[in-house]
Amino acid sequence: MSNVRLLGAVRLLSVIVVGLAAGGASAQCRDAVVLVHGNAGSPSDWSNTYDELLRQGYASADIFRPSWGSKTCAACNDHSGSEETPVRDAINSALSRSCTGKIDVIGHSMGVTLAAKKILDLGVQGKVDAFVGIAGAYRGLWSCGTYPFNVATSTCGYWGLSVSSPFLDWLYGKRMAGRIYSIKSWYDQVICATGVCTVGGVHSSQIANENASYTFSHGHFGLQTSTAALQVDLLTP
Repeated sequence: MSNVRLLGAVRLLSVIVVGLAAGGASAQCRDAVVLVHGNAGSPSDWSNTYDELLRQGYASADIFRPSWGSKTCAACNDHSGSEETPVRDAINSALSRSCTGKIDVIGHSMGVTLAAKKILDLGVQGKVDAFVGIAGAYRGLWSCGTYPFNVATSTCGYWGLSVSSPFLDWLYGKRMAGRIYSIKSWYDQVICATGVCTVGGVHSSQIANENASYTFSHGHFGLQTSTAALQVDLLTP
């Protein structure tokens, strides 16, 4: 009888240990993630990335998708003013929530440069583990001209995306994360709207000091929706 009881106790202990291990895996500590959409976009633009994060074990409470800027006047949006507030608040909330003390940030289009600015403004670049810029105009848009010319709209102005705008010149070369990646395309209908994708011989979506750049044949919005698995994979060192 004592052997039977002993065997039962061993089996029970095994179940408890396996259960604790499984619980620990499901509660794995990960960086909180901030997803910053593009000009006149919306948080729902990140549906594929959000679903992929959940699939790879992230908790929904650790994913932040701020909604910023005018949805009806893309030309009215820039990198200064009310556009900044939702992104700033999301970064602060993510840092407060993160069990690691660090966060990861993924931006698309104008969300790339806006997210980078807010990280630097807040002085939290040391707390951003990975930064992934998708289809950003980090080096400017030729469709906006060269500053100070052709800057009739806010999007192309001082705080906008004209080539060599004071804002982009200030941003260039600054590190906003421990690891930096860009995702780009030579078929991007926004970045390459004039038929030229490069600024100074470098693709405009590439980020100074980046660890790696990945090229796809998708269009501007396809780069965001069709690369979700890569985006999430890049968050893990």
